[in-house]
Amino acid sequence: MSGNVRPITLIGDPVLHRPLKEVTEFDDALRELADDMFASMYAANGVGLAANQIGVDLRIFVYDCTDDHGEQHKGVVVNPTIEYPDRNRTLDNDSEGCLSVPGPYADVARVDHVHCHGFDLDGNPISLHGTGQLARCFQHETDHLEGKLYVDRIPAKARKQVLREYEARKAETAS
Repeated sequence: MSGNVRPITLIGDPVLHRPLKEVTEFDDALRELADDMFASMYAANGVGLAANQIGVDLRIFVYDCTDDHGEQHKGVVVNPTIEYPDRNRTLDNDSEGCLSVPGPYADVARVDHVHCHGFDLDGNPISLHGTGQLARCFQHETDHLEGKLYVDRIPAKARKQVLREYEARKAETAS
């Protein structure tokens, strides 16, 4: 596998909590970044990774996960937008975690199918349909690019519990 593993940026780092810059250069540096993102995602056992999760202020994410039919999907989306269905949409309330908040999981309601629009690494427009875990991944990673974490989407009481668990695990590993 090509690409270098970079450290995962953790909750509290400012790059995780603000909207990221649009990608304007579709060049070798962007392809190298995507390779590093895949390497970092796989090293951390993730299914998706946004650029700010390795400290980069650009609107790009990578993914490698299944849809609701068990089919594997892998790719890169640059400058993504999510299109939610007008009708026939259902909220799927399921357990979600994040490489930038290692450890705890919480139930997060996400739309069960979405279209993700953006560009590939050459600047060509792409449009992807996601269901199941893939739909959740598209929404989760696009949230990252807007400066939101999954903990920003859960009720205050659940958020406090997740952050307590995260801090306890962080203290455990530090000692």
